[in-house]
Amino acid sequence: MQALRPTDHAGRVVWLGRVSDRAAGLEAEALAEADLTFGGIAGEAHGGRTRPSCSRVLEQHPRGTEIANVRQLSVLSAEELAAIARDMGGGALDPGWLGASLVIEGIPDFSHVPPSSRLQAPSGATLVIDMENRACQLPARVIEAHWPGRGKGFMGAAGGRRGVTAWVEREGRIARGDVLRLHVPDQPPWAGGQARGRG
Repeated sequence: MQALRPTDHAGRVVWLGRVSDRAAGLEAEALAEADLTFGGIAGEAHGGRTRPSCSRVLEQHPRGTEIANVRQLSVLSAEELAAIARDMGGGALDPGWLGASLVIEGIPDFSHVPPSSRLQAPSGATLVIDMENRACQLPARVIEAHWPGRGKGFMGAAGGRRGVTAWVEREGRIARGDVLRLHVPDQPPWAGGQARGRG
């Protein structure tokens, strides 16, 4: 029995990038194509099969604990990026300012696709969506440097629109213009989903 169901939804890659030196800053350089390895995009500072745990998982692991890296890539929606920019006052919001790996267009409500969904490229390269990414202050600082006075509006505008984090399930090449097909878990919504955890 299949665990994943191909859908009619697909997203076209309209931007591709890489953060080469995280210590130097969050901003990503644009690429025409990239090789996806089991560690992520080749040369990506957020890559690797493992990573030190961060503030997002402190309820599960002490900070700095070595854990599997399911945040190899940051995938954004072109439509949601445009909505963020509109709510911040208009203009074009460069995906590189947000440290994006991929920007795709064509999948509605992209930031809320089910965790464990797959995005598959024509080469066979496959990304597993971990979960919705959360808005944070790091991109706000980069945006402020390019759009003085607007960076402070990023957190509010990006809520629920920050895209997803993902990791590489199958290696292969990906390029601007590629169409990535969405596959979703073949399971019903969790019946306990309305229950609220502590915090």
